[in-house]
Amino acid sequence: MKIAPSILSADFGRLNDEIKAICDGGCDYVHVDVMDGHFVPNHTIGPVVVGAVAKVATKPLDIHLMVQNNTFFVDLFAPFKPEFISFHIEEEKHPHRLIQKIRGLGIKPAIVLNPHTPPESIEFLLEDLDMVLLMSVNPGFGGQKFISSVIEKAKRLKAMIEKKGLNTLIEVDGGVNDKNVKELENAGVDIVVAGNYVFSNPSYKKAISSLK
Repeated sequence: MKIAPSILSADFGRLNDEIKAICDGGCDYVHVDVMDGHFVPNHTIGPVVVGAVAKVATKPLDIHLMVQNNTFFVDLFAPFKPEFISFHIEEEKHPHRLIQKIRGLGIKPAIVLNPHTPPESIEFLLEDLDMVLLMSVNPGFGGQKFISSVIEKAKRLKAMIEKKGLNTLIEVDGGVNDKNVKELENAGVDIVVAGNYVFSNPSYKKAISSLK
């Protein structure tokens, strides 16, 4: 299992140290939640902070856009060369066009599905994606309770990916901990995002290791 700690749960007063600690602790990606206060009722970080994170991180960035006007935000964050930029299908009228734009910038495109959005909604986009991010909480806030129906959803998505003979990764974000990570792995999930679970643990290395 690959681990992408969400810096939304980090101590922003000592962000440099927090980023170094998760990277040294064995994480695989640094997950960056970008919220605009419109698509979700919260506002998080912009390019100044993400630029600082990119300078310190020794692991690739995984940028999750929870925004309106996705194209604007892709242009804003592309210069930091993340490995993934993911956007919500619920907010994008022309997903094919945006996927092509992200890939043209040398970044792996990913789509995010809210808890209520079925995997079938992206059946004809799967060939063009490197990853699908399944939300296991409603987006907008950290520390929410895991929505268990994502297990069945991941299984359905995995079956779709395998039927098409693709290598598209599945990521799950929200309420992930050492109690549900095995079930997610069994459902075919490749990467888990963990904010509270990692950053509330006295040892980030132990928390990451327990999820792996």
